[in-house]
This record gives sequence, C-alpha cells and structure tokens, in this order.
Amino acid sequence: MKHGLQTRVAVIGAGPSGITAAKHLLQVGHTNFVVYERGAEVGGSWVYSEDVGHSSVYETAHIISSKSMSQYHDFPMPDDYPDYPGHRQLKEYFQSYARHFGVIPYIQFHTGIAHAEKQSDETWHLTLDDGRVEHFDYLIVANGHHTDPRMPNYPGTFTGEITHSHYYRSPLGYKDKRVLVIGGGNSACDIVCDIARHASRAAISWRRGYYVIPKVIFGSPPDVVNARFASLPRWMRRPLNKLVWYMVTGGNAPYGLPKPDHDILASHPLANSQLLYWLKHGDVVPRPDVARFEGQTVHFVDGRQEEYDVVIAGTGYNITFPFFDTAFLNFTDHDVPLYLRVFSLENPSLFFIGLVQPQGCLWPLSDSQAQLVANAIVGHYRVPADAAQRLKKELDQRKKNFRQAARHSIEIEYQPYLRALQTDLPANAPTWDKKPVPALIP
Repeated sequence: MKHGLQTRVAVIGAGPSGITAAKHLLQVGHTNFVVYERGAEVGGSWVYSEDVGHSSVYETAHIISSKSMSQYHDFPMPDDYPDYPGHRQLKEYFQSYARHFGVIPYIQFHTGIAHAEKQSDETWHLTLDDGRVEHFDYLIVANGHHTDPRMPNYPGTFTGEITHSHYYRSPLGYKDKRVLVIGGGNSACDIVCDIARHASRAAISWRRGYYVIPKVIFGSPPDVVNARFASLPRWMRRPLNKLVWYMVTGGNAPYGLPKPDHDILASHPLANSQLLYWLKHGDVVPRPDVARFEGQTVHFVDGRQEEYDVVIAGTGYNITFPFFDTAFLNFTDHDVPLYLRVFSLENPSLFFIGLVQPQGCLWPLSDSQAQLVANAIVGHYRVPADAAQRLKKELDQRKKNFRQAARHSIEIEYQPYLRALQTDLPANAPTWDKKPVPALIP
C-alpha cells in the first residue's frame, strides 16, 4: 500500500462525519481527494426535507446531546445556540464548518455511489450513479447508518397505515387519528410526544423497560453532569447514575412503564423530558409489546385489544452499505470487526467514520476518528501490530457491557472511546490551529 500526499482518496458522504474526514485530510496537507454526496448540500441526515430520502430528520427534531458535548473539537457552536439545537441550526453549523475549513470545493454533489469494489492491489474502483468509474487508493465510508429502516415482524396483518419513523416528518397528518408508536428509542419517544397534541389517541408500545432520562438534570444537560464523573470506574458510575435517575424521575412505575431489565449503562440513553410529561397528563398512554395484528386491531401481550388507524415503527435501522457486495462486507446483525470501530484489518485501505452509537454525541468522535485516518493515509500513523488482539478484547468488552441486541452492535461509551482514539493519535499529527475557532454562521 502507498502512503503520502499523492495517494487518491474517496470519501462517501458529506454529512457530519464526511466533512470532518475532508477537513482532516486538508489538515495533514492532503488535497487529492473527492467527497461524493448524493444530496444537494452539506449536512447529511440534518438536512430536513418533506420529501423522504436519505434524511430521517423530522420537522421538530432537536439533538439529544448538549451543545457543549456535541461540537467539533476546534469549531464551537455559536454562543447563542440553545443547549439542544434544532435541525435548522445544526445544518447551518455543519455548512459553516465545511465553508470555514475549505471543504466545499472537494464535494461532488448529486453524486451517489452505485458500487464500490476493492482491487487485488488494495485499491478501489467506484462506480458512480451516472455510470462513471473512478479509481482510488483509499476509501473512507462516512455515509451514516440511519438509512435502512428495520421493520418489526409480528404475526397477522395490520390493514391500517403502517410505516417507519424514518418516514415521519410532521404530526399534522395524524390529527384525530388513533396512533400506536412501537419502540423505546429516542425517535419513537420524540414522535409519540409530537403526535400527542393532534391524535385522538397516542400510545407507545415497549417490549421491555428503558431508562427515560430528562434532558435537564439539576439545571444542566445530563451529558454535562455525567462528564464530571467520567474518570470514575464503571462499577462506581453505574449505581451513581441509577441513583440520580431514580431521584429525578421516581423510576418507571409511576408512569406505567415497565421496569428496565438491564444496567443503566448497558443501553443507549433515552433522553426525553416530554414523554414523562405526556404520560402523566394521559395524552400518551403506555402499552406493552404487540402480540399480533388483526385488521386494525392490535393485540397486546397483556391481552388488551385496541383499534388503531396508524402504526409507526420506531424500531431502528439495519447497518447496511448498498454499494458493497454483501459477500464482501455485511455488518447487519453481526459484530462490527473494526479496530477502534474505524480500521478494517482485512482491508487496510478501507476506513469507516461515524460507525458508532455513542452514549453521547457522535460528531466529536467522528472528528477524532477522521484525524487518525488522515494521519494513517499520509503515513504518520500505523495500526498497532497487536490490533487483532485489541479488537477481540474490545468486542468481548462490548458483549459484557451492553445489551446483546442489533440496536447495540455499535454501542460505545463516549469518554473511554474518545480517550482510546486520542491515545493512538501520533505526537506529530498536524493541527489546524492551536486555538479553537468561533463558528461563523452567516
């Protein structure tokens, strides 16, 4: 494999992970690269459109992590942004980042990747949607993992409207309808709260219990509070986090929700204050898992039967990359065997940016991942000789720390993972500027 500034690099996606990959290539002095973006502008999933496509962001969407814990390392969000910015502010932030660091000229918009094929010499042939074939020495995949909706499989047939949260945009189309939202993730809970103001009935169905964490704890976002204790070992943080959760919510029982059957750090955080509010007001009603469908009747596992007009499945996504042959790479329902969740040991010219589900925000982690990848491409960094052993240990640790479910196959803890990335960063890694730059939002 070649290293250096003359190698040609492809980046797939101009979302938050793709633009920081491009920025770090420029930071190490590498300009021989192309960013391919299927859409018309920078921002990825945070480019809201009423037309359903790559983006899954809905009209009222805000981030679940705080501003201070979500910004890139050297590009703070504007001071006038709230703790939890909405999608319009986030799109502006990402586009400002791309402009400031000179990324825009390297992006080919309206250009998707039909097929990516590794060659025998570890280089890549990319077939674009328009039929052109381009050749690259390295491939950086940064196109996100929220594009292939995972639908639940229940006995029977629902004859009303059934859809996935990926396609949800606005609550207005659900006025006076009976709506059941299935799922215990952040999107499912956001959407049922959104719909509650308009629907004649809004219900949420959980298969098991989850920890609902309010978005403000002791006057601060919970990730800010949690960061103060990040240096404590996991065995100490676990009971401390659960105690704080119980103090501020009283547990799940007062809201009619099932008791969690797992450790508070073993699943992705469900950050939502409105769900508890709407449950207490009766505008959202809790329901157990679905047993089967029969026409528009939903049979629940507790024997209850109710009629619904709409079922929305907030049941997550498959991890798929449609431009790869599945015989070459298939992470759906499997472990993700990447060193530091970035480096493919079998395919050393292939990198993934943003393929993690952090207990915190993804974007600062993508920033550090991209810095490591850019330094690897120019020869400043090499994967350790014992990377296979480290990877096995990492996968074993994930199975020990997190629930074994498809939803958690790429789950990581924010602070320990960030430290691992920064520990591997070489001392001679170039910097853009020693001081953080202000976000420039026109």
